[in-house]
Amino acid sequence: MKKLFLLVALFSFVFSATSQVIPGMGGQNGGEIKDPVDWEGAIKKLSDTEFELSITGYIDDNWHVYSQYTPNEGIGPLPLSMDFLDKDVDFTLKGKLEESETHRTFSDVWGFDEVYFSEMVTLTQKIELSNPAITVIKAELFYQVCIDVCLNEERYIVFDLSSNEVKFIENFDDFEAYKSKEIAKTKVEESNKNDSESGSSSDSKGLWAIFFIAFSFGFAALLTPCVFPMIPLTVSFFTKQSKTRAAGIKNAIMYGVFIIVIYVLLGSVIVGIFGADALNALSTNVWFNVIFFLLLVFFAVSFLGAFEITLPQSWSNKVDSQADRGGIIGIFFMALALAIVSFSCTGPIVGTLLVESASKGGIAPIIGMLGFSLAIALPFALFAMFPGWMNSLPKSGGWLNTVKVFLGFLELALAFKFLSNADLVLQLHWLEREIFLAIWIAIFGALALYLFGKIKLPHDSNENHISVGRLTLGLLVMAFTIYLIPGIWGAPLKLISGFPPPLNYSEAPYGVGYTKLSSASSGSNNDILPEGAELGPHDIIAFNDYETGLAYAKKVNKPILLDFTGYACVNCRKMEERVWANPHVLGLLNSEIVLISLYVDDKRSLPKEEQYTSETTGKRIKSIGNKWSDFQIKNYRTNAQPYYVLMSLDEKNLNAPIGYTPDIEQYTNWLREGIGNYK
Repeated sequence: MKKLFLLVALFSFVFSATSQVIPGMGGQNGGEIKDPVDWEGAIKKLSDTEFELSITGYIDDNWHVYSQYTPNEGIGPLPLSMDFLDKDVDFTLKGKLEESETHRTFSDVWGFDEVYFSEMVTLTQKIELSNPAITVIKAELFYQVCIDVCLNEERYIVFDLSSNEVKFIENFDDFEAYKSKEIAKTKVEESNKNDSESGSSSDSKGLWAIFFIAFSFGFAALLTPCVFPMIPLTVSFFTKQSKTRAAGIKNAIMYGVFIIVIYVLLGSVIVGIFGADALNALSTNVWFNVIFFLLLVFFAVSFLGAFEITLPQSWSNKVDSQADRGGIIGIFFMALALAIVSFSCTGPIVGTLLVESASKGGIAPIIGMLGFSLAIALPFALFAMFPGWMNSLPKSGGWLNTVKVFLGFLELALAFKFLSNADLVLQLHWLEREIFLAIWIAIFGALALYLFGKIKLPHDSNENHISVGRLTLGLLVMAFTIYLIPGIWGAPLKLISGFPPPLNYSEAPYGVGYTKLSSASSGSNNDILPEGAELGPHDIIAFNDYETGLAYAKKVNKPILLDFTGYACVNCRKMEERVWANPHVLGLLNSEIVLISLYVDDKRSLPKEEQYTSETTGKRIKSIGNKWSDFQIKNYRTNAQPYYVLMSLDEKNLNAPIGYTPDIEQYTNWLREGIGNYK
């Protein structure tokens, strides 16, 4: 029963955790561009008709904002400007716009002095009302903030004289709605803050998912033949060599801590070499996905018994000699010896984990190694504290190799997801949905036969029977294999949505024997597709070009759903296959909006005359995907996918944009809110 519990728990935990979030395959994990200046405002009443209006910006370290008095020679930095609407009608400006202390530095590049603010900028303007009934003063602020690159920023400001409040809003048309509902969603400043918090929350959730997935990988590594037998040997060594039980516990805990330190250092090295942001950019890179496909196949074949991945024997000998020194240094080298000796089992798992977490970017490799090493280190400390627990451990045997082979099959299946990513990004249609599912059916079918004892691999023990645990796990795998089969004929397979290519990326997009979905369910027809449109998921009419989709929306007078997505985005596919497939959501998408899907990983090159250098990031925009990614960063200060924006025909947001939202009711309510605001 112990073996049954361990094997079933391993299968269900590892697979379910991995199916929820696979870092780096396009989750809500993109980088975010945050305005380096935080603004606040103040109103000072000088008399019944005279007011002093001011705004203060707090500038991030090393950034600077150019003054309104920066020379403007047609090239070079752009000066700040603040334009008060309706001036000389409802009120008059008294004097010039005053600004706080500036810095002046000669620029070798431009050949003249740059005048700029650092750390803080304050702008002050005195006004006198011509119409005493006026309670609102509106102003538009433009400025350029620079470090290694320059960002052009605009702020729409409302000075509410009646409430003595200063509001930074998205557009002036929404101010009355803002005032009546007493909400701050239309403030640009708060919108950016919410986006930042949402991104941070998403990143936090992503990192927690990586931690738990890594912990499950560590648990799996713990059950391999290279690590599991080391538990009683190591714990016995510490308890016997220590003069007191307390000393033995202390040494064992230190041993576990050093295991964690060694693996976390490995994750830190990965981040240090490639950089936190560069790793995330690799997630949709074709070569990245192809190389990692080959790596995972290499690791899988090793686990299946073709060969063992080992480090040089001289490394192990040198480390062992240092471990005999005793004390803290000796314990550290014992932990290092475990990492080296067990590398043939842990190497492929660590490699797979680093592949996944590296594609996520940021500190994900460090978090991954922390979770992985914690799962390995905990048993050594716990069994040292409670030696009696070791009597309850199952004995080493052939079942440990079964775990290793089981992991090999899982790695082989996961490898084809990376190959599928590369194929999707290039739109080659080499690994379409049917072929992908056929490969998975073959892999998991072979795994089921292995668990039933019908297939023997090099390191398997010669047993005439299989355990109840192995039989149970084999039945689970066989059931999963049978579940996959209808997918070849068009079944949605929601259990693994996001892993295989989408339904429309297949030889038979509507299922074998069908040429299109019924008009009752799709609400669209190939024969009446608008110019520039195509059939997207579930036969929704979709545009892949912003201007074309906007023009059509104006023609049919419907609001627009901007869908920032990616071919290799797992969470995008989950939204399309689980949420968009809901009848209520699908009805709204078909009849109430115009869908514009912009693929940020489209590698097709832009024509030479359409290529440009981004004003926001300073990068050269060469591909269609670059164009839509830059469009998202410039307009929404985020580069996460999926990302959904409902907007009106004058390109104003109808409600707050959202990202990955698997809750169908929440997503439906969000759609209805935006559509209702449009009407």
